[in-house]
Amino acid sequence: MDAYQQKQKEVIAKIEEKLKDNAVDFTTISPVENWETDDRICLTGVHILNGFIRSQITEKIIKPLWEISPEHHYYSGETMHSTIKNIRIINNPPRFSNDDIEKAKEVFAKVVPAHKMFQGFFNKLIIFPGSLNLVGVTEEELNNLILDLDQNLKAKEIMDDKIYSDPKTFFTNVTLVRFTRAVTDDFKEKVDEINKTISFANYVFDAVTLLTCNAVFEKRNIIGTWGLK
Repeated sequence: MDAYQQKQKEVIAKIEEKLKDNAVDFTTISPVENWETDDRICLTGVHILNGFIRSQITEKIIKPLWEISPEHHYYSGETMHSTIKNIRIINNPPRFSNDDIEKAKEVFAKVVPAHKMFQGFFNKLIIFPGSLNLVGVTEEELNNLILDLDQNLKAKEIMDDKIYSDPKTFFTNVTLVRFTRAVTDDFKEKVDEINKTISFANYVFDAVTLLTCNAVFEKRNIIGTWGLK
C-alpha cells in the first residue's frame, strides 16, 4: 500500500467515525419509498462496473442481504457504478441546464482520454444514513482525474454542488443498496459478517461515462463515454 492509498484509508476511517458519532458533514440523499420512479435527477460522471466483479458482488453481498431485508432497493449488475465526478446532485427540478450538459461534455471529452487507466481495490462495506456502499482504495490516478475534471469544469463556471468529507482525497465508492426504511439489526449483523471475509481481485477502471439519471441509475440518459489511455 502506497502513501496515497494510506491517505484514502484515513479518509474512509474518518467517515466511519463521523457516522458512528452522527456527525455527518457531507452530502447524503434522503430516502424515498420507490427509488426506481424517483424524479430527482443528477448530472454526473461515473465508471460503470464491468466484467465478473458484478456477479461476484451480487453473489457475495446482494443476495445474502436481500434474503434478510428484501424491502430495500438493490442495484442490479448493469446499474452498479462508481461515481468519478459529480457535477449536480439529484434534485427535482434538475439543478443543471442543457448548456451545462454541453459544457460538461466538452470537458469530459478533453480531460478523460488524457488520463491513464487505474486500479481499484474494493475491501469494505459501509452503512451510510440512506445506503450501503462498497468502498476501496485506488491508484493515485483517480485523484488526478477528479481534480483535473473539477478544475476544467470550474473554468466553464460549472461548480460541483456536492459536499465532501475531504474535498482533496477521493476513494472508490459503489452504492449497492438504497434503504426504504431503517435497517434492522439482522441486516447490520450480516454486513459485519460479510466484511470479515470480503475479497475481490484488483479492478481496472478503464472508462468514464457522463450521464443524467436518478439515484439508482434509472431514468438515465447517457451523454458520452470516454476511455482512459
